[in-house]
Amino acid sequence: MNDNVLIHVDGLKKYYKNGKIKALDGITTDIRTGEVVVIIGPSGSGKSTFLRSLNLLEMPTSGSIYLEGTDITDRRTDINLHRQKMGMVFQHFNLFNNLTVMKNMTLAPMKLLKLSEEDARERALSLLKRVGLEDRADTYPSQLSGGQKQRIAIVRALCMEPDVMLFDEPTSALDPEMVGEVLDVMKRLAADGMTMVIVTHEMGFAREVASRVVFMDEGKIVEENTPAELFNNPQSDRLKSFLAKVL
Repeated sequence: MNDNVLIHVDGLKKYYKNGKIKALDGITTDIRTGEVVVIIGPSGSGKSTFLRSLNLLEMPTSGSIYLEGTDITDRRTDINLHRQKMGMVFQHFNLFNNLTVMKNMTLAPMKLLKLSEEDARERALSLLKRVGLEDRADTYPSQLSGGQKQRIAIVRALCMEPDVMLFDEPTSALDPEMVGEVLDVMKRLAADGMTMVIVTHEMGFAREVASRVVFMDEGKIVEENTPAELFNNPQSDRLKSFLAKVL
């Protein structure tokens, strides 16, 4: 296995209804340290299932996922330990509404990483500054806009200092004018060298930020390439027809 392969996926399958529905049908790919992998494809193509399988929020039917050389699909592996290395950001922000922004951000680092409250707060504040929300530390999620909530969700995941960030359509629940502020945070993360796997419908973002774009359909990877090659020179008829509809 290549030294800089952070996640190695081998023959991943996820079947429902005794194999009648093949959400994932034999995915094999590598995600390297520092890569920004953007996954695109039609609804129902398996994109989110694949992303959620990477930290076993979806249990695969078969196949293996190696994180930093450890097979996390092995039942003997402590998955909670490995999940700490993977930040996850969902469509819907999943913030605790009864806790302030600061408490949302410091809870996991104090509990799981055993940081002192002072260190956890310091880390949280420096991340809030990076996304321009340091003045919101003591507010509650209900007092924030959708774009602000999603930026908080991103920095909350970053508080755990993960090795990779997983984004499941992070802008799809936002009003159009708020999409840009969330994508800007993700662009800065990419520029800082954060390894990211992103499911998104934002083709402009994929073109600008991805180091590799993966096109999925019917639970398979149909095509993957650099953004320039994939968008400008699609090889498969399926990708050509998809791009004709979305670009």
